[in-house]
Amino acid sequence: MNVFDYFGLLINDYTIRTISMGTVIMGIVCGILGSFAVLRRQSLLGDAVSHASLPGIAIAFLITGSKEPLVLFIGAALSGLIGTLWIMGIASKTHLKPDTALGIILSVFFGFGMLLLTLIQKMPNANQAGLDKFLFGQAATLIVKDVYLLAAAGGISVAIVIIFHKEFKILSFDPQYAKTLGFNITLLDIVLTSLIVIAIVIGLQTVGVVLMSAMLLAPAAAARQWTNRLGTMIILSALFGAFSGLAGTAVSASMSNLSTGPVIVLIASVLVLLSFLFAPDRGLIIRLFRHWKNRNFLKNEFSAN
Repeated sequence: MNVFDYFGLLINDYTIRTISMGTVIMGIVCGILGSFAVLRRQSLLGDAVSHASLPGIAIAFLITGSKEPLVLFIGAALSGLIGTLWIMGIASKTHLKPDTALGIILSVFFGFGMLLLTLIQKMPNANQAGLDKFLFGQAATLIVKDVYLLAAAGGISVAIVIIFHKEFKILSFDPQYAKTLGFNITLLDIVLTSLIVIAIVIGLQTVGVVLMSAMLLAPAAAARQWTNRLGTMIILSALFGAFSGLAGTAVSASMSNLSTGPVIVLIASVLVLLSFLFAPDRGLIIRLFRHWKNRNFLKNEFSAN
């Protein structure tokens, strides 16, 4: 099957349509919330949260014995949120810097999660198979029920962003000014961070723990090169995320033995590279061309005089 056949199957094939819908929703939500993570310089937070969610998945399975996506997502969200709060607490209550706190939580939670997964795989229970797919993602396991769950969680997150757009905007650019206006910046910070955790969690089944931080940040990093306006950046980031999800699914479905998650991340990375090179104001190639043009203009002016 080639890429053109994929678009025909997108309408007629249940599996392709389901996976594509799931990856597009994931890309849109990650693009929107990743914009705030990039602007707030919380790039490493996505990596820490995605790794911190692993023990939550394992514990949710151990408690319930179920691999229902909703159960595992709740476990992952709670674990990721606890890890995030610990990071914030370590950074504010100790002399350690935030990057050190991120490294500690990432390592401890991920190591604990791997230990739990190893124990689960040795259990005499056939239902435990497949939990390891959350490490690298397995989009092919998505079913319609999973897509509905992604759409519901993503829709709620996007709705909250729309409602509190002004508050999140001022929090991202000038939290101290927001505090002087009477906003509860601690509460806003927790809400926005929780939404970022949700965005990471809903992408775990598709992209996986290891690559999820790249999916959160790449569309936003690409969009940032094209505009200085937050609203435009969010829209572009959502479009880049959706395109990465759709194109990654198409390439993965068109070629055998290609995992969907890594392909999606690679396409998002290509968008970042192209944006770094060709964005109108910040693109490296465009700036070099502008510099060359200005130098030639000055050279001709001096020659004429």
